Amino acid sequence: MTYYDTFDSPIGTLLATSDGESLTGIYMENHKGGPKIGPGWRREPDRFADIRRQLADYFAGRRQVFDLPLALIGTPFQKQVWDELLAIPFGETTTYGTIARKLGEPNASRAVGAAVGKNPISIVVPCHRVLGSSGAITGFAGGLDRKRRLLDLESKARDLFTG
Repeated sequence: MTYYDTFDSPIGTLLATSDGESLTGIYMENHKGGPKIGPGWRREPDRFADIRRQLADYFAGRRQVFDLPLALIGTPFQKQVWDELLAIPFGETTTYGTIARKLGEPNASRAVGAAVGKNPISIVVPCHRVLGSSGAITGFAGGLDRKRRLLDLESKARDLFTG
């Protein structure tokens, strides 16, 4: 069974999914490769109260780390990449190449990029913190404008936390 809810955010409507115990997805409007609500899905807003609260705190600059049970479903390589995403500190960025080197696969930047692009739990698993080798804002399933907005939000919030 897939449970879901939709809710508004500063970057548009978000779709959250769950397997009943863990968060399985957060998708933005027009999310490249994102799911469509299926006929067997069940809308249960109460099930998503904690994620709505934590995301509201994040967007308000009051939360840097999420505390949610996650169910990341993917290949072993994708899961390794997503674990690296979870290790990127709030307000910081890295590159696809850096992640590839950390995984012991220095020539796998494109494979890392593909895995980052398949991340099912946007924002919470911070794929928006990964940049191209030149530091350019590249690739984001939710759109480059949203990626810029998330990076700007974190930069401003980080300055408040450390200021």
